Amino acid sequence: MKDGQKILFHGEGDQEPELEPGDVIIVLDQKDHSVFQRRGHDLIMKMKIQLSEALCGFKKTIKTLDERVLVITSKSGEVIKHGDLKCVRNEGLPIYKAPMEKGMLIIQFLVIFPENHWLSQEKLPQLEALLPPRQKVRITDDMDQVELKDFNPNEQNWRQHREAYEEDDDGPRTGVQCQTA
Repeated sequence: MKDGQKILFHGEGDQEPELEPGDVIIVLDQKDHSVFQRRGHDLIMKMKIQLSEALCGFKKTIKTLDERVLVITSKSGEVIKHGDLKCVRNEGLPIYKAPMEKGMLIIQFLVIFPENHWLSQEKLPQLEALLPPRQKVRITDDMDQVELKDFNPNEQNWRQHREAYEEDDDGPRTGVQCQTA
């Protein structure tokens, strides 16, 4: 059943002599869960995996809402990308009035990348030899080589520059205004 759905027990309210009993109405209030989110009959969860697991495969366990443990395994040679969605059929929520049918368990994978300088400079060529080759770039004299830096959109300088571009001669820009009658 879903959030806000009502269950009616007709004639089960207060019962007194010479009075017709009222109805009992129960309104379901869905609680948030720390792992699963509900979308209809499907359950959605996020699963963190290491980069090595994303590239080389993994076995993981998931504890279901009914206390069972599922073992999921990625296929050998299959690469899981950050944000990829996979599903397990019939592991979602039971379908109302058809309890033998269930929705899907949808898993969104979050690939955890290693920290900067996690591997020594001497071992980087070994890793690179195992990975797909880099794209070759031909650099000519008329190109400018620049340095890549970390960016923080919350820095004061960035906000000031962005606000300056958003203003024109009449002051800050605003959204489209619709005429009301």
